[in-house]
Amino acid sequence: MSSIFVFPGQGAQTVGMGYELYKTNPVAKRVFDEVDDALNQKLSELIFNGPMEELTLTANVQPAIMATSIAMLRASELPLPEYVAGHSLGEYTALCAADAISLSDAAKLLRARGEAMQNAAPAGSGITAVVLGLDIETVKDICAKYDADVANDNCPGQVVISGMKETIEPVMEKLKEAGARRVMPLALSAPVHCRVQIHSAEKMQEVLSTVKIQTPKATFISNKTAQSMTDTNEIKDALIYQMTHGVRWRESVLNMVSLGIDDMTEIGPGNVLTGLASRITDKINAHKLEI
Repeated sequence: MSSIFVFPGQGAQTVGMGYELYKTNPVAKRVFDEVDDALNQKLSELIFNGPMEELTLTANVQPAIMATSIAMLRASELPLPEYVAGHSLGEYTALCAADAISLSDAAKLLRARGEAMQNAAPAGSGITAVVLGLDIETVKDICAKYDADVANDNCPGQVVISGMKETIEPVMEKLKEAGARRVMPLALSAPVHCRVQIHSAEKMQEVLSTVKIQTPKATFISNKTAQSMTDTNEIKDALIYQMTHGVRWRESVLNMVSLGIDDMTEIGPGNVLTGLASRITDKINAHKLEI
């Protein structure tokens, strides 16, 4: 049987994440310092001290979560497993962990990604909302009727939709009428994984064309296909594609089972992916890296 490292996306952040490691582990400190240098900004000070409102800005939080996750990984000195995957921005962390993208490039790419996503729509004009208690097919059908987008298929009974307010607010009501237990907006500063991000995808295509991606040293499971992916051109295309399309996390975890993966270690702030795994399958031992 096989194992996998998985890396979280936006929403896992807390002020102070990684600070104890930074103080006590030279390897972790080097990660934060390298990211600060790459961005020409003391991002580490924002991560450790806040304020939360500034940390949560998309352009800050994406490299911040990646930096914290890689610091934890490198401090742990765990050997790379057979597979890696990440949720949304976590894909960049996974590729960095597998030596496909350098730490410096990952930080710069996520800064560019965050800025592009933030600029895709005027502040407050978009909504990303979680839908609890409906299956993915029902959500997809309703979204298709009203021209909304599914942003994340996280686990059975937890789907995220995203788009402009005028599109999403009526859909939220339709989903409640269809029997959703709860439909509520998420505290994200931009609508994600939807057609609103079309110009962000173009920007990422431009930025990614300047970066060398190596063949990952662990097999990468993509948000685009929920399948293994090793070709570097395909990986670049998938990173662009995920800007405007949903994260297929539930399917990815089910595919991990079919690949013989029975052990999942979540590396990074929070434990969202560990919780999702237990709701998707009982065939994977999912746990959080404690360090």
